[in-house]
Amino acid sequence: MSRTITLTHALDQSGLTSQARSVPAGQDVSPAADVSRYAHPNFLCSEPGPGDFTTFSFTAFTGREPEPQTPLSVYEDRALDREHLEAIRTQYQVARILWSKARLRDRAVPVLRTAAPLWEAWEAAHTTLTAVFREFWETPDNRWRSQLLRLGDAETAALDAARAWDAVAGQLADLTEEHASAVEYEHELALTTVASEICIDASVWLIGAVTDYGDGVWITDTPLARQAHTAIGVQRGRLRDVADLAGDREPV
Repeated sequence: MSRTITLTHALDQSGLTSQARSVPAGQDVSPAADVSRYAHPNFLCSEPGPGDFTTFSFTAFTGREPEPQTPLSVYEDRALDREHLEAIRTQYQVARILWSKARLRDRAVPVLRTAAPLWEAWEAAHTTLTAVFREFWETPDNRWRSQLLRLGDAETAALDAARAWDAVAGQLADLTEEHASAVEYEHELALTTVASEICIDASVWLIGAVTDYGDGVWITDTPLARQAHTAIGVQRGRLRDVADLAGDREPV
């Protein structure tokens, strides 16, 4: 079976993709009546598509159905030949792709709505951290201690915002991994696409791999928290350099 698969992406009223997938016509598809007893409940029909492809059509998936799996009984049915088996396997492969996309939408949308304000909070905290540090360029020597206090508050706020983001980003990473495990790479539905469908721009969000988040015990330096720590470390290094140049023996 070819791994080059064409899927249509028109939206129906439920917001789910219309259900169609094509395979090369070289793979003869037996008449639906021959394998109808093994059809997935959402399966509608298969028919010749454009060019050398056959289109499989399904009713919309919600993502809350059981994962489509080729029935084991087909392999025990002696009445089915190789073409029958290939048609059934292809049908369930298509069903699994469409189901997984629907499942990602169903599960990710509420998490994305939670994530959006947390990313905005991080961006605001990071902007403040950068601005407070740059104020040292204009801060008189006799006011550096008070400015250091403000910087400490900005550091705490940035780290808190980063950790809050990483907590929800870990959930999104889990959902993305679950989706990817159910479909071939070329059929993965991007999380940014799901976000755009609900008018959220997630194009600059930092979401690492599942392994970047761990279980909260073995991995505590999660992606955005690590980035925040790095930025803070650079800033503190600059302050230590200034203290050294000024001959200030007190630690910064």
